Amino acid sequence: MAQTTDAAEPVAAHTLSPDEGDGAPPPPEEQTPRRGRLRSLLHATLPGCWGAVLFAALSFTPSLLPRGGFIQGLVCGITASIGYGLGVLAAWLWRAFADREPREPKPSSWRILLLGGGLLLVVAFGLGQYWQAEIRALMGVTDHNLALVALSPFVAVFFFALFVLTGRGIRRVYRWVAELLSRRFGKRAAHATGWVLVTATVYLVVSGVLLDGLVSAMDEAFSVRNTITEEGVVQPTTSLRSGGPGSVVPWDTLGREGRTFAASGPTASEITAVVGQPAKEPIRAYAGLDSGDDAEARAALAVEDLTRAGGFERANLLVVTTTGSGWVDPALVAPFEYLTDGDAATVSMQYSYLPSWLSFLVDQTKAREAGRALFDAVYDRWSKLPQDTRPRLLIAGESLGTFGGETAFSGEYDLRNRTAGTVFAGPPNFNTLFRDFSDHREPGSPEIEPVYKNGRTVRFATDAASSIPPAGQPWDGTRVIYLMHPSDPIVWWSPNLMLTEPDWIGEPPGRDVLEGMVWMPFITFWQVTADLPFSTGVPAGHGHKYTTEYVDAWNAVMRPAGISAEQLAQIKAATAALG
Repeated sequence: MAQTTDAAEPVAAHTLSPDEGDGAPPPPEEQTPRRGRLRSLLHATLPGCWGAVLFAALSFTPSLLPRGGFIQGLVCGITASIGYGLGVLAAWLWRAFADREPREPKPSSWRILLLGGGLLLVVAFGLGQYWQAEIRALMGVTDHNLALVALSPFVAVFFFALFVLTGRGIRRVYRWVAELLSRRFGKRAAHATGWVLVTATVYLVVSGVLLDGLVSAMDEAFSVRNTITEEGVVQPTTSLRSGGPGSVVPWDTLGREGRTFAASGPTASEITAVVGQPAKEPIRAYAGLDSGDDAEARAALAVEDLTRAGGFERANLLVVTTTGSGWVDPALVAPFEYLTDGDAATVSMQYSYLPSWLSFLVDQTKAREAGRALFDAVYDRWSKLPQDTRPRLLIAGESLGTFGGETAFSGEYDLRNRTAGTVFAGPPNFNTLFRDFSDHREPGSPEIEPVYKNGRTVRFATDAASSIPPAGQPWDGTRVIYLMHPSDPIVWWSPNLMLTEPDWIGEPPGRDVLEGMVWMPFITFWQVTADLPFSTGVPAGHGHKYTTEYVDAWNAVMRPAGISAEQLAQIKAATAALG
């Protein structure tokens, strides 16, 4: 480790020898500026290094899901760079209050850092592997790449260097701008103005150029994927499906996920084989992004096709808001069709090309528009039917689909009065109604399974097969259920994790969350953020992967008459095969 002052003064760095480069050392007038630039980039401060070591060690503490070696390295590198910056800031503040100049650290201080910090990182790495093994055991995960674990320190160093050098580059730009402004303004005004200009420019570049450009590029890439049809998916030959004979929605406009949804699902004969009694062929209506110019047009087209197929003549009608790419979880809809003996119709539509976790971050507005437009279009047609001929109107969604589904309603009474039941799974933490229900839960009920208004309409379940609290309380009329695994990062991720400890971490852990998980500023936020893209890469029943839970949820919400435990088991087996 190079020695320097805690004021970030440059120290000697590696320079070219006569045997390197072109074989001759640069002239003195060129050598000094070059060395100065290298020193300014490669120097390190003692407080910053201690901050990096401490934060890197803390990054090995457990989060919600098992982490592979690459992700661990990424989290470690990011948290270490945050720690470095905070260490430098803390030293600066200390000198400011102490009113003293920087002091050069003693050589022994660097030796203590190398020995003590190195030992701390080795211990943290070992504990991290132990905790990861514990999490994998909780979830039944068997895949573990030891090679990536061995590479994780190198990944961490790479990302640490990348973020620190990026920060130093921004600082150099700030100093350059301040120097230019100081020729026209006072020194303090120049520095303040320069800081504001550089900060604003970085923000605009990141949010307006890099982020928008990345989203646009990914949207373009996934729009190409949207034109592909999954292997084994063929155009329906029944008029009960969008894209089939007589459909007003052309097959090639449904999109990749829409074609899969319309062409799949249990048939009447398959439902009969599972439930052991005669069944109807379920109806599925869908509109893709290419089916209409905007959300309202697509919703109107989907409802038109639903009407054509006879969806409003069925006993049960389900409105599903999709995830980003237009995906409808087959495990969400199939149990609904099994439990109704096929006397059911489902309608949905696409609003984005992006996959769920990306849509979760950037497509919230589109999800809101789609959810409201689709339900309003269905409800408008449904409400004009004679009351004694209306089907039971239900709503469902998973992940960002719950966010879109919620936006059609103002609160608990609106859900109760305009629907016959709701099943939402894995709601994002920013959902308006979900947050309102959870934040106003009964005193003493945990955040991972809150009780709202004594469970009169809305209830939450981490395992609907075992219990849906509160036990013993009446649950009359319309039933609304939220399914949420304790280990689901989609449910718990929030920017507030940076600086605020949530209740769910301070409470006793859920059934699949390690007891050793604690909240730490900044670190916990990055850990849960890193869990997001891999939230479905775990066995069913954990993370963001919901399958047979839907059978118990639909059974609780719809209360089908005469359903036996054996039939439920058969439906669960058929549903598990879909996941």
